[in-house]
Amino acid sequence: MSKLKVLVTDKIDPEGLKPLQSHPDIDLCYEIAPKPEVLEKALAGVGVWLVRSETKVTADWIAKALDLRLIGRAGVGVDNIDLAAATRRGVAVINAPAANTLAAAEHALALMLAVARHVPQADASLKAGKWERGKFMGVELFGKTLGVVGLGRIGREVAKRAQSFGMKIVGFDPFVSEAQARELGISPATLPELLAQADFVTLHVPGGEKTKHLISAESLSRAKRGLRLINCARGELVDEAALVEALKDGRVAAAGLDVFSAEPLPADSVLRGAPNLVLTPHLGASTSEAQSRVAVELAQAVVDFHEKGIAPNAVNLPGFDARTLAELGEWLGLAEALGRFLGQTLEGGVREFVVQFEGEFKGSERRPLLVSALKGLLTPILGPAVSWISAPTVAADRGIKISESSDPKCSEGVRRLLTVAAVTDAGTASASGAVLAPGEPRILRLGALRVDVRPAGKMVVLTNTDAPGVIGRVGTLLGRAGVNIADMRVGRRSPHGEAVMVLNVDDTVSPQVRAELERLDGVRRAHWVEL
Repeated sequence: MSKLKVLVTDKIDPEGLKPLQSHPDIDLCYEIAPKPEVLEKALAGVGVWLVRSETKVTADWIAKALDLRLIGRAGVGVDNIDLAAATRRGVAVINAPAANTLAAAEHALALMLAVARHVPQADASLKAGKWERGKFMGVELFGKTLGVVGLGRIGREVAKRAQSFGMKIVGFDPFVSEAQARELGISPATLPELLAQADFVTLHVPGGEKTKHLISAESLSRAKRGLRLINCARGELVDEAALVEALKDGRVAAAGLDVFSAEPLPADSVLRGAPNLVLTPHLGASTSEAQSRVAVELAQAVVDFHEKGIAPNAVNLPGFDARTLAELGEWLGLAEALGRFLGQTLEGGVREFVVQFEGEFKGSERRPLLVSALKGLLTPILGPAVSWISAPTVAADRGIKISESSDPKCSEGVRRLLTVAAVTDAGTASASGAVLAPGEPRILRLGALRVDVRPAGKMVVLTNTDAPGVIGRVGTLLGRAGVNIADMRVGRRSPHGEAVMVLNVDDTVSPQVRAELERLDGVRRAHWVEL
């Protein structure tokens, strides 16, 4: 295994990255806040690039990092990374989604309390030599309605903590069902309904075109007068000019912002002079505990990527998350092996790729298995540049139709069976397999022919007629060529009918020997497969 070069260009907790520092097959390099000419040199040979929010990973930099396979963001948001460019290059982009959760939730509560009780203003007044108790009359959280916009990890943690203050929680999230919300003790609402009844509103949704200026002059005009707004998510969620006007005329009683449309916040920003506004410089994740967790989580993800070839929490790989990957275990490897097997035995150009799930497959498991199998199919043809990230795009660019089907019943007497099939110009070919027990993956069917093949190593795959002498002739020819047969499995449709022979061999079979195999009486096709 060659050494993996990992480049860190932002300040990430070095204690948490110690597993990378001590790993014998990883070369950990630091270039913190490098100038462009320094960064260009540093990216040479880099396989993994670790950043926080300061480094801007643009399409140009991704194009220059020729060996780049993984970008790791020490945090949640990936706004500073060109995801489209990374995906086109087959580069996985991962983050540390859980590590910052508690720190961000607590900071939202800190801002909520600060704006409710005028804590920063009172502190500044007292330090200026004043004693203005009457000026800083606040409000209690108890009995107030909190509107939580976005019920992901952080939003849920904020809601849970706000409930302990005796607040009523109203939530908006288009991807959370009413039943799920009510299980959390949250009353589901549309965004207009939430704004119309909430005394406090806290934002916990990602950035993007769909959420840009979610809080605007229009939405604030429909909001409950005197609301208090908290934003620890993304600066672009709030129209800052509209917020300032709403603060001035009292429609918004107070606000606490930790994120901004431009960071660092410009010296001439209208926010700096707005009344009843608490500002913090993007401190949501700034706790020693959170930074340690982020680094530890990221380091483990890099090790997993290097040793297992998986990218937990890849944000540009839909359907893949750490828990699902762990639950799938050897099935992921089997799926890729079935695809690789098929890709090396096909005749003609691929027009369609189909994955069939029989038995007890969860819905969340199907997408990772499909993409893994597709990667396996394409890799023998297009080379190692095909990744879990790029495989669907590569297939689409080539006009390959991708589909899946599922059946709760299983046809082979096992609990679960995975079948990958390719429709080519020459017809349809398929391979089916299952993990029979830990460490026991098997290919159980090739087309309609039953076999029992361990998907590993070097193989000669023959389609032949089931007739006396065929196996002997194959063995004799390989013996003369100095090829040792480690194992042989056969499957047939009927006596003297169509058959398949899979030979695991210890030595490489040359193209010349494969051509000789195809000329043997009774042999139709000979394919060389390496898994």
